[in-house]
Amino acid sequence: MTVAVQQSPFMGSTSRASECLHVVHLMASPFVGGPERQALGLARHLPSDVKTTFLSFAERGLSQALLDEARGQGFEAIALRHNTPRFFACVREVADELRELKADLLLCSGYKPDLVGWQAARLVGIPVVSISHGWTSATWKVRCYEKFDQLALRWMDAVVCVSQAQADKVRHAGVPAAKIKVIHNAIGEEAFRQPRPEVRQQMLGWFAQPPRWIIGAAGRFSPEKGFSVLIEAAAVFVEHRPDAGVVLFGDGPLRGELERSISARGLAGKFILAGFRKDLHEFLPNLDVNVMSSFTEGLPVILLEASAAGVPTVATAVGGIPEVIEHGQSGYLVPPGDPMALAQRIVELLANDSKRQSIGRAACERAREEFSLPQMGQRYLNLFHALVRCA
Repeated sequence: MTVAVQQSPFMGSTSRASECLHVVHLMASPFVGGPERQALGLARHLPSDVKTTFLSFAERGLSQALLDEARGQGFEAIALRHNTPRFFACVREVADELRELKADLLLCSGYKPDLVGWQAARLVGIPVVSISHGWTSATWKVRCYEKFDQLALRWMDAVVCVSQAQADKVRHAGVPAAKIKVIHNAIGEEAFRQPRPEVRQQMLGWFAQPPRWIIGAAGRFSPEKGFSVLIEAAAVFVEHRPDAGVVLFGDGPLRGELERSISARGLAGKFILAGFRKDLHEFLPNLDVNVMSSFTEGLPVILLEASAAGVPTVATAVGGIPEVIEHGQSGYLVPPGDPMALAQRIVELLANDSKRQSIGRAACERAREEFSLPQMGQRYLNLFHALVRCA
């Protein structure tokens, strides 16, 4: 569903030429994950005469990965000196950067950029948009910040939600419906890759005994991703399919806990923690089944990338996932926190080659038709033109 943008003091004619636009992203990025890849993909798929600049809080130096990636793709990228809790210093610094850059519009991703960015944009007198990917409630500190974020969203000129499910949450948090616009996450043509035998062989070499089937998952090792449920499911489906193995890509605070759980369930050598990989896109096409065990999601990019690679997914029916997967057609949906249901659907796919392949093809077709970066770029551009006043 697409909702009209509320009239703001910055709105003018939609005929403003794209060459007048300078869009600035404000981020807090400790690594290049889904939101960062979406921001970079958007920047690449706007008209060439729309300038994009990235600002990021330093995040103890971890933001360098995003800054380097942005510069490598030809965009200006700036590390901010100040960080929270020096809140007002952050606001002043961002405002100064926006003036220096002669920015026309600020895009904020995440609760820290939202809280700082809307005030900085008001000081400079430009419209500000939040991109709402979802709330994780990962820790008590994150939950507190997310409550403040829900308040900050009410003061934005527009809130872009990456799924209809997230739009419903944002509206429930008190953001006027007229300010909310749904623009789904998307993928570019580079995501539509064919499997490479040498990469498959590399993955098989990670196991104590090479399996016939490789089940894959990826994400930050944090509670909302439900990887403990995936381990429970693996203990079940490996009994039925001892020729199956699991590769989990990623890293995070729960790594030690997950390692202990894998060992306790007798999955050592069959359940591989492969670490955070910048080249994850090379491995996805070589999976037999992709799994998402999350308790909450916005619209996960990894789901779109696996779909583009023609890999069928078994996923929990949370957040925007049901907006991508048509149950039984382009994947399978299961309840969150149910390892038996997860295991059952994985076993079902491994037992039926034709069904697994047909679901993979349907997923690929749906990804190409409905979740392309050029479509996403045009929708954002329309929003920018609606918000930025004619010069």
